[in-house]
Amino acid sequence: MLLSRALLRRHSVLPGFDLALGLTLTYLCLVVLVPLSAAFLKTATMSWPAFWDAVASPRVVASYRLSFGASLLAALANAVFGLVIAWVLVRYEFPFKRIVDALVDLPFALPTAVAGITLTALYAQNGWIGQWLPVKISFTPIGVFVALLFIGLPFVVRTLQPVLEDLSSEYEEAAAILGANRWQTFRRVILPIVLPALITGFALAFARALGEYGSVIFIAGNLPMVSEITPLLIITKLEQYDYTGATAIAVVMLAASFLMLLVINALQGWARRRQGQG
Repeated sequence: MLLSRALLRRHSVLPGFDLALGLTLTYLCLVVLVPLSAAFLKTATMSWPAFWDAVASPRVVASYRLSFGASLLAALANAVFGLVIAWVLVRYEFPFKRIVDALVDLPFALPTAVAGITLTALYAQNGWIGQWLPVKISFTPIGVFVALLFIGLPFVVRTLQPVLEDLSSEYEEAAAILGANRWQTFRRVILPIVLPALITGFALAFARALGEYGSVIFIAGNLPMVSEITPLLIITKLEQYDYTGATAIAVVMLAASFLMLLVINALQGWARRRQGQG
């Protein structure tokens, strides 16, 4: 009996599970936990007044406002237009569809510095697009928003596409037979199904935008208190050998991002429970 229980415990998991789990935890510790812990430990060497001065100065607060505000607005816009683009790519056939589908992945493949230089040239006041616009885009907070739109869109589209591909058109046909109009069909049939994936895409786009550096610094103009993002401020402090100040700001960004992820995960859980009840 004891032998059979030992054999059962030995074969109760997939072969190699213990080794794979150990490698996974080791890799995560080296790549994620150790760097994050180092940032917190470095910040812990500061006194509270020094920490507060580093993270709550007017210039730093202005960078928080721009980074979080622009990232949130860009992620919301990408959630709306990403859903439309994913729907068109899945449900419609049109000329050059494969090319359009490939263009969605362009921000993934394009180096961020190249993207920043290109967007700056396009939206400058003498650029191909900027010269026709009534407002200035490059070297303003609007330029930051445009850059974050560019780099965040693929996360939403690629997250939604598999869900929409699995969504049968029979649901829409059944809703139409029951007398629902297009808005009612979208709100009561389609949206509850795609909502968890939409929230996931929004979270990925927001997280990507919050830490973006390369494509933003060129188009932002980097004016203190106006168009200076928080990642640039961290780099600036590192270049000035103010390591504790840089890690202090990084810790605030990490804490805020962690809270945002908790809220987003709670929304995802709520959306899944609602979908299951439906």
